[in-house]
Amino acid sequence: MNLRVHLDTAVIRLRANTARQVDRRCSKMTDEKILGIEGGGTKTAWALVADGAVVESGKLPPSNLRLTPLDQITKIFRVLPREVDRIGVFLAGCATEEDRAALLKLARAVWPKANIVAGSDRDSGMAACLRDRDGIAVNAGTGSSVTGRSGSRVEKAGGWGHILGDAGGAYFVSIRALRSILREYDLRRGEREFAANILRSLGLNNFDELVRWAQTADKMEIASLAPVVFEAARKTDEAARQIIAAGVSALVDFTTAVSMRLQLETPEVRLMGGLFENQKFYGVAFAKALSEKIPGAKVALSESPPEVGAAWLAADERLQIAKTEEPDGAVPLVSSTEEANPKSANLDRLGAREIVELFVAEEKSVEEGLRQCVDQLARAIELLAGTIGNGGRMFYVGAGTSGRLGVLDAAEIPPTFGASPDLFQGIIAGGASALQRSIEGAEDDARSGALAMDERGVKPQDLVIGISASGRAAFVIGALRRASEIGAQTILLTCNAPVPVVAGVSPAMTSPSAAGTAASIGDWDLVINLAVGPEIVTGSTRLKAGTATKIALNIISTGAMARLGRVRGNLMIDLQPTNKKLRERAVGLVSQLAKCDRESARSRLERADWNLREALSLE
Repeated sequence: MNLRVHLDTAVIRLRANTARQVDRRCSKMTDEKILGIEGGGTKTAWALVADGAVVESGKLPPSNLRLTPLDQITKIFRVLPREVDRIGVFLAGCATEEDRAALLKLARAVWPKANIVAGSDRDSGMAACLRDRDGIAVNAGTGSSVTGRSGSRVEKAGGWGHILGDAGGAYFVSIRALRSILREYDLRRGEREFAANILRSLGLNNFDELVRWAQTADKMEIASLAPVVFEAARKTDEAARQIIAAGVSALVDFTTAVSMRLQLETPEVRLMGGLFENQKFYGVAFAKALSEKIPGAKVALSESPPEVGAAWLAADERLQIAKTEEPDGAVPLVSSTEEANPKSANLDRLGAREIVELFVAEEKSVEEGLRQCVDQLARAIELLAGTIGNGGRMFYVGAGTSGRLGVLDAAEIPPTFGASPDLFQGIIAGGASALQRSIEGAEDDARSGALAMDERGVKPQDLVIGISASGRAAFVIGALRRASEIGAQTILLTCNAPVPVVAGVSPAMTSPSAAGTAASIGDWDLVINLAVGPEIVTGSTRLKAGTATKIALNIISTGAMARLGRVRGNLMIDLQPTNKKLRERAVGLVSQLAKCDRESARSRLERADWNLREALSLE
C-alpha cells in the first residue's frame, strides 16, 4: 500500500487511487463547501471554497496551538462559516500526535458534522507552495521556517520560535534593528535617521520609552517594525542593510542544508510569508544568494496562500481551485463621502488664504449636518444614559479615522468625568497599531468585528456605537450585527445614508462579510446620518466627516454624563487631577463651589486625597 506521511503530522493520504476514483472524487468535491484555515503568530487566515473557487476569505487574530489559549482559538473558529462539508485546519504549534488530537477536538466541537483534517502550518504551507510536488518551501513571515520534500522524505530547518530561532523572519529583522540602534547610541551617542524612524513608527519620544515598550511588547508587535528596517535599507542605511543580508543568509543556509539532505540538486523553491510578499527585494536577494549555493535552484513565489493549501489538503489533494474574480456586471456602490466636491475642483491652484476660506465656508455643512440630527443625537444621549444607569457599558467600534475618534472619546471620559476605564471602550479595526498607522484591509473583515464583540465580552445590557463615514465598513457592520445577536442596543453613526431595506430580503440572509458592505435603516436601534456632503479632498473623511463625527461623539458622551450627574452646573466635579494644571483647576472648582478661598480649597483637596466630590463634602 502506497502511503505518504505529510511532514511531522499524522495526516496520511492514500495515493493508490485509480483514475476512475480520482474522477469521482473531483466530481464530488465541486458539490462540497470546503473551509481551509491556517493559523500562526500573526494571524488566522481562512478561505471558503465552493465549486472550485474561493468564494469568501479573511483574516482573524493569531492562533498558535501552543501560545494561544484554547478558548480563544474556539472563539475564532465560531465566527467562521459553519455550514461546511470539509475543513482543513493547520496551526503553528501543532507538532505532535497529541497536538493534532487536541486541535481536532476543538474543531469538532464547532463543526460536529464536517469531515476534518488537522496538522501543522508547515503542512498547509507546503500544500500552498508545491501541492504534492517535490521541492522546498521557504517561509518568512513573523517567524521563519524551511521545509523540503523528496518522495516520502521530509526535512526541515528553522521554525524553532522567536526566542531560539526564526532567523530571517520579521521578528529576527526587527529585534536586530532595535539592538543595533541602542548599541550605536551606547558606543557613539549617534543620532541616526534609522533610530528616529523606529521611534516615530511606535509613537515614542526617546530610548527609555523604547526600552519600556520592548519589555512588554509581544513578538508580533516587535515584528511589525520590519517595514521600517526595509525602508532604511532601501535608503542605504548600512546597519539596516547588514540586518537584511543576515536574514537572507540564514534562510539560504537553511535551504541549502535541506536541499543537500534530500539530495535535490536543482530543487523547486517556493517563497511564502509576509516578508517575501510585501518586500519584493527580499525575495530577489534570496534568489540571488541561493543561486551561488545551488546554481540550478528554481525560485518563485508560492502559487497560493496557505489557507488555500489547507482547503486542498481537506479535499484529499484532489481539488482544482480557481483564482477569485469579480463577478461580471457588479455595480460598485459610491457613497456621498466618495463624491467629488465641485467647490474644490481647483484646489491645487488656490492660494493659502483661498484654501483657508474654502475650508471655513465648507464647515457650514458640518453645522447643518449636526442640526439635522438633533433628535437622533438626543435619543442617543438617552440610550447611553439609560445604559450606564442600568449597569451597562458603551463600546465605540470603527475603522481608520472613525475608529481613532471613537478610541479618543473613550480615552477622554475617565479623566474628565471620573468614570471607570471599562465604562467607555474604543475598538478599532487592526487593534492598537491602527492608532499610529493605516492597517491595510483591517476594515474589510466583518468576522473580525464580530469576534471583537465576543472578545470584549459585550452583554445584552451594553450599547455599541458603530462609526463608519461610508456606513459600509465591514468590520463595523459585522460588530453591530454580532452586538444585535447578543441583545445589546446598537447605534450606527455615519455620514452616508444607509441602504434602504429591500422588501423580502433579511439582513440575516447575508453572510457576515457580504453584510459588511451595506447596512439597512432597520438593522439598528438608532441611525445618525451626519449629511455633510462631499469632502474638499475627495474621499478624505478625516475632514468634514471626521469633524462632524468628533462633535457628535462629544455631544453623546458629554450629554449622557451630564444626565447622570457627572457635572454640577457646567463644572467637572469628577475631574481627575493627575497633573499640575488639573490640580490648579480642581482648586478653582472647589473654591467656586464651596465659596472659599483657594488655600482652603487646596487644604480640602489634600485632605480628600484630591477627590473633588469628597473635598466638597468637607467643612
